[in-house]
Amino acid sequence: MSLNIEKPHKRYNILTDEWVLVSPHRTKRPWQGKTEDIEEAKRPTYDPGCYLCPGNERMGGEYNPAYQSTYVFQNDFAALMEDQGVEEHNDGLLRSLEEKGTSRVICFSPNHSLTMPEMSVEDLTKVVKVWKEQFEELGAVDYIGNVQIFENKGPIMGCSNPHPHGQIWAQSSVPNEIAKRTATQEKYFAEKGTSLLGDYLKQELAAGERIIAENEHFVCLVPFWAVWPYETMIVPKRHFQAVTDMTEAEEEAFAAMLSIITIKYDNLFKTSFPYSAGMQQRPTDRKDYTGWHFHYSFYPPLLRSATVKK
Repeated sequence: MSLNIEKPHKRYNILTDEWVLVSPHRTKRPWQGKTEDIEEAKRPTYDPGCYLCPGNERMGGEYNPAYQSTYVFQNDFAALMEDQGVEEHNDGLLRSLEEKGTSRVICFSPNHSLTMPEMSVEDLTKVVKVWKEQFEELGAVDYIGNVQIFENKGPIMGCSNPHPHGQIWAQSSVPNEIAKRTATQEKYFAEKGTSLLGDYLKQELAAGERIIAENEHFVCLVPFWAVWPYETMIVPKRHFQAVTDMTEAEEEAFAAMLSIITIKYDNLFKTSFPYSAGMQQRPTDRKDYTGWHFHYSFYPPLLRSATVKK
C-alpha cells in the first residue's frame, strides 16, 4: 500500500513505541510571526572574553590551560553533582529523589571561530576519540547508569557560548528517552535475533528516498517518524552498542559523516545552522544490552529559512 505523504497522518516511531502526527501541508502556511536574529559576523580565532578559549579564566575562577586540541573539564555550573546530600521527598503526590552524577564540557577546538562543519575530518576524529574516552571513563564509575553526550549549537538552542563545544552528562539513573529506546530494541532483538535499527536501515537503503549521505560504515537519513522538518539520524551499518565499540576506521567514517551532514545543514539556508544533537547508546548500569544499536540524532528547529523556526 502506497503512503500519501501530502495528507495529515500518523507515523510509528519504532524506537520509542509512540505515534507521531505528521502534517506536511502546514509547511506551506504563511508566516507573520516571530523571526530570529541570525549572527553572521565572523568571529575571531581567539576571544579574550570567552571562558572557553585557551588560557582564559572560566566563570568559576579556574583558568584553562593553553590547550591545542580538544579539552575536557568539569562544568562550572553543573546540571549534575556527585555529592548533594538531597533527601527523598514524599508528600502525597509531590515526590522527589536525589540524582547523583557529573557534568563535563568538551571544547572541540581551541579556535573560537570554528563550528563543527568548519572543522577538518582529522580534528573531528579527535573529538570522536575523546567521546570514546569519556564514555569509557564515566561509564566505569559504579553508580553511573547512563552517559549522555550532546551538543547544542546556536543561541536559539540555548547555547550560552559560541566557542565550539559540547557537553557530557553522566547520571545514576537511565533517562526516560533512553529507557524507551532500550525497551524497544531489546524486545525486538529477543524476538527476532536481529537489530531493530539494522533491519530498519536495510529497508531505508532499499527505498533510498530518505537517505542523505552514505559512506563505508555509516548512513545519514531522515527518520520515517521525524518530528522536526530537517531532523536526521546517523546509523552505523555494523551493529554495535556504544561509541566505545567503534573501530579506528569507524571513528574516521563517523567524523566524516558528521562533517558531511553539518556542512549540508549550513548550506541549506546559507547560515550557521542551529541544532541539538547527541548520541543514543546503551546505558552503563552493567546490564546486558545486546539489542542496542548506536545512533546519533540531529534536531534542528528551523523550518523554512534562517530566521523562522516554526
